[in-house]
Amino acid sequence: MNGIVINIDPVAFSLGHIHITWYGLIVMLAIMAAVGIAIWEGKRKGIQSETILALAPWAVVGGLIGARLFHVIDRWDLYAGNPLQIFAIQQGGLAIWGGIAGGALAVVIFARFKQIPIGKLADTLVPALLVAQIIGRFACIIDGDAAGGLTSLPWAFTYLNPGAMTPPGLWGLPTHPYPVYDQLWNLMGLGIALKLRHHFKTDGFLFLTYVSIYAVGRFVFTYVRQEKVWFWGLQEAQVLAIAILAAVAVAMIYLYWKSRVRNVPEVST
Repeated sequence: MNGIVINIDPVAFSLGHIHITWYGLIVMLAIMAAVGIAIWEGKRKGIQSETILALAPWAVVGGLIGARLFHVIDRWDLYAGNPLQIFAIQQGGLAIWGGIAGGALAVVIFARFKQIPIGKLADTLVPALLVAQIIGRFACIIDGDAAGGLTSLPWAFTYLNPGAMTPPGLWGLPTHPYPVYDQLWNLMGLGIALKLRHHFKTDGFLFLTYVSIYAVGRFVFTYVRQEKVWFWGLQEAQVLAIAILAAVAVAMIYLYWKSRVRNVPEVST
């Protein structure tokens, strides 16, 4: 059998009828790491730890709702016959783009309510988001909910546990370890973000850079997955990545123009 065999039971342990999954435990670990890093980064940018702790529930709830909503819409064929399964988040099935969208909306609402510059707050969260994504992908490795397409590469993942969420057509077959590709890309993105945060002078640029880097990665690595093709041979995630890159470009131009206008000295007459 080619590659690395993943035969881990997604259920870590059970307490009576309550099943504690690896997915849920790892997501909790990712959230705790993100909060800690956000507090540390916030101190560097002059944002109090109390503010980050107050933001955390907003961002977590918004991110989870968005991530689950995007996943359910994308895989409605799996949930149409059993709607209650939609709420079984602990079993896996969270879409990163949905998490970013839902979390971003929550951050915007919180920032407006607390009268904190949105761009500054968003930039503060970038290292935390990247670390959380890197940790969270370990849940996908165990769960098999983000398996790539078939491959004969020696580092392929072969899922054998019957509880894995790998699509039936890929179960027991060597597939691209897409979560690992995503982790490595995010690790590179983290290094870039930690470097650029000392150079960007405009609030919001770091967050937009993070989103654009991730969009490029999703576009490229989606080629090793088997998802819905929308048009021109592009899969759903790739079309979304192109749309997001276009939106980021417009946002960056706007922020740059706004910063230039703000810094233009007034001419007295």
